Amino acid sequence: MASGPEGAPMRYALYFTPDRDHPLTRLAAAWLGRDVFTGAALQPPVVAAFSAAEVAFHTAAARRYGFHATLKAPFALAPGETEASLAAALESFTAARGPVSMPALKVARLGGFFALVPSAPAPEMEAFAGDVVRDFDRFRAPLSESELERRNPDALSAIEFANLTRWGYPYVFEAFRFHMTLTGRIGANDAARIEETLQSLFGPLVAQPVALDSLTLFVEPEPGAPFTVLAHRPLGRREERKTA
Repeated sequence: MASGPEGAPMRYALYFTPDRDHPLTRLAAAWLGRDVFTGAALQPPVVAAFSAAEVAFHTAAARRYGFHATLKAPFALAPGETEASLAAALESFTAARGPVSMPALKVARLGGFFALVPSAPAPEMEAFAGDVVRDFDRFRAPLSESELERRNPDALSAIEFANLTRWGYPYVFEAFRFHMTLTGRIGANDAARIEETLQSLFGPLVAQPVALDSLTLFVEPEPGAPFTVLAHRPLGRREERKTA
């Protein structure tokens, strides 16, 4: 099992994020204050409603994970698996899959935070997310009792609790909701201004569908460390990738 510098297990995650040079990736990296491909800290865009310090405050919770949509939530490696075996499985999985149809995104409030979510039902994308959960589950070490407790199981529905114990994460399959987080929890006093700011920044970029055409392996090198990109793989066989 891969370990961080103090012996704690490293965690990995399978996320969707657009290519590093995609305009949406660049804008989201600036808004969140960190580039997940390089780990570099970035200055937030200038917005009228908030100072740079206020933007940094409202994005702090999301910054550690970077701009992404969760497909396979963070996990420690199962006994007998390695970073190399996980990376090889990612290469095989993405080579066998083509790009996935997805509708345009929109800014929405989910509970107390803001995110980009599909503007219409996305069954093909939801099926793809389920396949990622199933196909990579052999790499996931089971959750310990303390890890289960940290998920606050009493607050979960019966389906979410069953998902947590079986798949290591509550929000999969019928409980899955694609979202790309843009803020932490926002208080009532700031919600309208945050939403207006996000609409003005992201609205023009998400008016057209964003292709789900890749799968990205992220790594958390030690507990609490920022997640960064370990491997970003386009969907489709190599021959198709060269001629696309």
